[in-house]
Amino acid sequence: MNLHNVEFLKSVTKPADFMRTSMPQIAFAGKSNVGKSSVINKLLNRKNFARVGASPGKTVHINYFLIDKTALFVDLPGYGYAKVSKAERDRWGKLMEQYFGEQGLITLGVMIVDARHKPTKDDVTMANWFKSTGCPFLICANKVDKVKKSQLEGNMALIRETLELDESVEIIPFSAETGINRDKLISSIEKSF
Repeated sequence: MNLHNVEFLKSVTKPADFMRTSMPQIAFAGKSNVGKSSVINKLLNRKNFARVGASPGKTVHINYFLIDKTALFVDLPGYGYAKVSKAERDRWGKLMEQYFGEQGLITLGVMIVDARHKPTKDDVTMANWFKSTGCPFLICANKVDKVKKSQLEGNMALIRETLELDESVEIIPFSAETGINRDKLISSIEKSF
């Protein structure tokens, strides 16, 4: 898969516009301030392809990117950010429920969590949504460059325990800043299709 051959396709705000295709769809989800857009940009080796905002919560639609005319990266709205209206949070929640509720949309889920901290209640909810689809998913533990080597193993164990993940769910320590484990994450994504 040539990650340099990428184009933005569309943003959607309602289920009627979800892309239904035989192409693999890799769905990226994460808390508003976890660096989801930065992870996608690092995978694509682009600076600002997926929008990175100065303030969290910039991804408010489901954004589709065509990768090498063979797969779709699906950037889901960030969750858990308090400085947006309740109505907006509810709209995002409903959109996500509809997305996760429709069979056949997700080939692989990439759930991005903060490697430095215990996953939040919202992270647990997101992990449960991925589990409910029956589709494979993996955890991208971002910001690992800010974790002491002596704490890394314990942090990864805490993520697995908090999200109640069995051993089949891969946890990849990652850094959108430095590119740590970029190749490993790409390889795991490619294995899904």
